[in-house]
Amino acid sequence: MTSTSTRQVALVVGASRGIGRQIAIDLAKEGYAVVVAAKSTTPEADLAKLSPFPPDPNSPKSTITTVAREITLAGGEATAIPVDTTSYASIQQLTYARLDVLIYNSGAIWWAPVAATPMKRFQLMQRVNVEGLYGAVQEALPHLKRQDPRGGGPKRIVVVCPPIYSRFFRGKTAYAMGKVGMSVMVKGLGVDFEREGLVEGGVGVGGLWPAVAIESAATEQFTRKDPSYAKDLRKSTIFSDAVLAMLKAPASVMNGQLELDEDFLRKQAGVTDFSKYSVIPGSSPRRIMPAELPDLTVKEQDDEGMRTDSSKL
Repeated sequence: MTSTSTRQVALVVGASRGIGRQIAIDLAKEGYAVVVAAKSTTPEADLAKLSPFPPDPNSPKSTITTVAREITLAGGEATAIPVDTTSYASIQQLTYARLDVLIYNSGAIWWAPVAATPMKRFQLMQRVNVEGLYGAVQEALPHLKRQDPRGGGPKRIVVVCPPIYSRFFRGKTAYAMGKVGMSVMVKGLGVDFEREGLVEGGVGVGGLWPAVAIESAATEQFTRKDPSYAKDLRKSTIFSDAVLAMLKAPASVMNGQLELDEDFLRKQAGVTDFSKYSVIPGSSPRRIMPAELPDLTVKEQDDEGMRTDSSKL
């Protein structure tokens, strides 16, 4: 991303296809200069051979190169930077002169009981989901703190991670360990922002998760087996709209919160009709998330005892 850009800059990690691609496209439409980051790329010589263009957004042909080209052809500003989120050194190469928004969408998935989850699968999920997020946040924080939010718009981190509740762990413990770890990052970093007085200045972190299954490469395995499954899917635009709503909401409203896309759009953007998001027009997709989520606070919430900051010892 060039240092001469006067636009706010958004880094979308995991933006090659599906939800991440849609978020990058819509951020560009909102006027952001977008850093499109993921592992998959397309050689420049092969771009002209792609037909149709843009390629299927849920296929391997959709890469950070094609997404960046989509954005620039539409008049937006985008830079594609390859990244391997299992490597902190690779994350550190995501260099930019300015950063206003970090969206962490990278994720490794393996849904199986513990006995059927090999160690390599477990390690991959922790490295992509937890360590990758932690590394991206570490690199983003100096940028978010250094700039004056009141003079340049909101400074936000949005993480694709779920609310914390017991049913989520069933049948996918290893996956849930990583995803809930990401949710803990949102809750804990939100407290850090509050204590440092950053929320009042417009800095905030929030988690977002689909209330209804979204059309993606992950759900294609189900629609291939049974095309009727598409009636229970929504378009990725609902999630992208929720991300934009989270960026526009006051930091005090979204900071440290774990939200569902539909519920956040209803509360903060006044959306009441979600029919336009259905993959099959006229269908009523099944909600996969609970209608009510548990309150994680305790009566002794404000009693921290002898809180210690190891970095100051």
